[in-house]
Amino acid sequence: MNMDIAPELPQGLQWLNAPGGSLHEQRGRIVALAFVNAASAWCGQRLNEIAQLQARYLGRLQALAVHVPRFDSERDPQQALKRLRRHGVSMPIGHDADWVAWQRFGIEAWPTVLLIDGEGHIRHRLVGLEPLAELERMVATLCDGLQSPPDDDLDTPRELHPEPRTALRFPTGLAVTGERLFVADSGHHRVLECTHSGRILRQFGMKAAGFADGELTLAGFCRPHGLVLEREALYVADTGNHALRHVNLFTGTVNTLCGNGRPGDAVEGVVRSPRNVALNHPHALALVNNRVYLAQAGDNRIWSYDLGNHELRQRAGSGQLDVRDGSGAMAAFAQPVALAAVHQALYVCDAVGSAVRSMQLRSGVVQTLLGQGLWEFGNEDGPRDTARLQNPQAIALSPDAPQMWIADSGNGSLRMLRLGGGELTTVALPRPLQGPAGLAVAAGAVWIAETDAHQVLRYDIASGELSTVAIEE
Repeated sequence: MNMDIAPELPQGLQWLNAPGGSLHEQRGRIVALAFVNAASAWCGQRLNEIAQLQARYLGRLQALAVHVPRFDSERDPQQALKRLRRHGVSMPIGHDADWVAWQRFGIEAWPTVLLIDGEGHIRHRLVGLEPLAELERMVATLCDGLQSPPDDDLDTPRELHPEPRTALRFPTGLAVTGERLFVADSGHHRVLECTHSGRILRQFGMKAAGFADGELTLAGFCRPHGLVLEREALYVADTGNHALRHVNLFTGTVNTLCGNGRPGDAVEGVVRSPRNVALNHPHALALVNNRVYLAQAGDNRIWSYDLGNHELRQRAGSGQLDVRDGSGAMAAFAQPVALAAVHQALYVCDAVGSAVRSMQLRSGVVQTLLGQGLWEFGNEDGPRDTARLQNPQAIALSPDAPQMWIADSGNGSLRMLRLGGGELTTVALPRPLQGPAGLAVAAGAVWIAETDAHQVLRYDIASGELSTVAIEE
């Protein structure tokens, strides 16, 4: 057990959303000081767990987050704040743009949590995702000897400059038909069915985080992300519930295909009891030959769920965070967040690897189309071996042309890759995009979830016009 006195936070640390103050001001209570990166699904999970513990030990445990950028775009404090709010984070966030606090506290990896006792000693240093039960045991032991806090210490500080109240809140996954637009309204924990003009026809989900099957607004989602549609079936990657959900568009009912609401290690086999199966941040979906393919950002693997025999199978990925080609489990992904399929090829968008990969469904062979390595990113058009992306969040394929569209979120741009050996180009738009994290191609347009701006855009491929889809309650 480490009993060193914690150093003070740097005076130049910029607090983004709430007053953070100093560690000395927190004496008398336990501090969970979390060093995180906004692009990391693991960090988002850890922060949500710490927030749960803070609510349980209100007044005795204070959670503070220190954001340390991985990408150049994350040096912008507002971009970092937006990404953390996508995870549902509301605790005070310090922005360590130049890694000063990281070095002062001797941090080596994301996420790292320091548990500091009431006298300012570092009692525990947790690197990675220790089980929540172990984290809670440590917090409970440290809080056990503390006096009950006064009533005025039980007030949760309000966030400064909260997100505006809009019809959408951090929209992500999109699915589009000739007449309908489906939107994963992630921050409102629901899925919307709209017309192309934006009129809401139906809402699936109660507009509050939950995990319940049922009809329309009686069902519960938690930060849903990826969507895939086939006739009257809409499949949803319910990321916050770590579940694969099915929406019957004919009856309007929602049910769970697999997932138990908590992150865990998926196990291959026939799913006989859906709520007894663990998934880990399912983020994106694709549908091929009656199988739903899942990209899991939490375990860096691609899985499939057979709609006929309900079998869950691991298809590719070692689980290690890396950009490595190979067959099946010999390959490695770096937080896969988007999928697109055509014929017997599955394309994978690796967010942390700033890469686009291909996977042959018959052989399981994974190859890198764009991307130079785990720490290589940038903003360069041209041949694949020199082109660069930065933290891409979505991909989509044109149904009538060998073209892949890429939401290059870190560069605030829409990129296009011509398949079959073509080059990467940047689409000329009238303005930069704000954190785009969802794409779909249909009806002569690229539909863009401009996630950080809380809206959906329509890019007309023929005319180049960019317009806003006026989604209103």
